[in-house]
Amino acid sequence: MMDYILWLVLAAPFWLSHYAPKVFRVRVDTTVGSFVIETHRAWSPHGADRFYELVRARYYDDNRFFRVVPAHWVQFGVNGNPQVAQQWRHRTIADDPLLCHNTPGFIGFSNTAPNTRSTQVYINTGDNSARNDVEAGFAPFGRVVEGMDIVEKIYSGYGEHSGGGMRAGHQDQMFAGGNAYFDREFPRLDKLLSVSLISFDQPSLPDNICHAGNEHPKPKED
Repeated sequence: MMDYILWLVLAAPFWLSHYAPKVFRVRVDTTVGSFVIETHRAWSPHGADRFYELVRARYYDDNRFFRVVPAHWVQFGVNGNPQVAQQWRHRTIADDPLLCHNTPGFIGFSNTAPNTRSTQVYINTGDNSARNDVEAGFAPFGRVVEGMDIVEKIYSGYGEHSGGGMRAGHQDQMFAGGNAYFDREFPRLDKLLSVSLISFDQPSLPDNICHAGNEHPKPKED
């Protein structure tokens, strides 16, 4: 069974559609509970397409939340199998115009420079607009619409020391060791158990919420 799952994730880039629906929802089941992300392709077309591709490939299943800083962000997106993680690591996508603000609940891709988004994503748990809104690479593609309280419970005791951000340049051990490395060195990290599509084209947020001048409603808590 594990061999089949590995084959599925490795083969996914060659046969999965790269185009996401206009709107789709994803349920993230974790070791502290579940939350729901609503993605709008209009907010970040390349970002939404890549997230859709990765979710369908089951790339995020059994990942670790390796970078959690309270009131700033929760980051994940390094596959637990080093072979899979390395295959996707440099499959980058183009930037999108930044339409949404990096405020609590919004989710975007991490990056190292223009046009370097690949698999790692972050959820804003604080207002990071002053820091991230200046670069198109941080264009949010979705928002947590249910369970933001769960996101805020994800273990944060390691802070920047259990992997750090892409720009810090300290992630090679993560990619080389995968979950075995995380579980040995940082055993208290919370886990993504499964990430799955649950609905399509049933938005709870309007597309134009991310255009200038619109207020952002508060994400719902369970």
